[in-house]
Amino acid sequence: MKAEDIRAKSQDELKEQLVTLRKEAFNLRFQQASGQLENTARVRQVRRDIARIKTVLRDHQVAQAAQ
Repeated sequence: MKAEDIRAKSQDELKEQLVTLRKEAFNLRFQQASGQLENTARVRQVRRDIARIKTVLRDHQVAQAAQ
């Protein structure tokens, strides 16, 4: 997921996607603990996508507070 794609979405869409990614991260952690995780790189991708979304959401909050 690219940052420009994230910035194009509304806050509600971002919050919804954040919840989805957190659930996926939770499931990936369980798969890793039980030895069933096949794509280990996906854990890193999900963590970074979560961070990107949280950064954009924070940018939106700061911009609203400045107005």
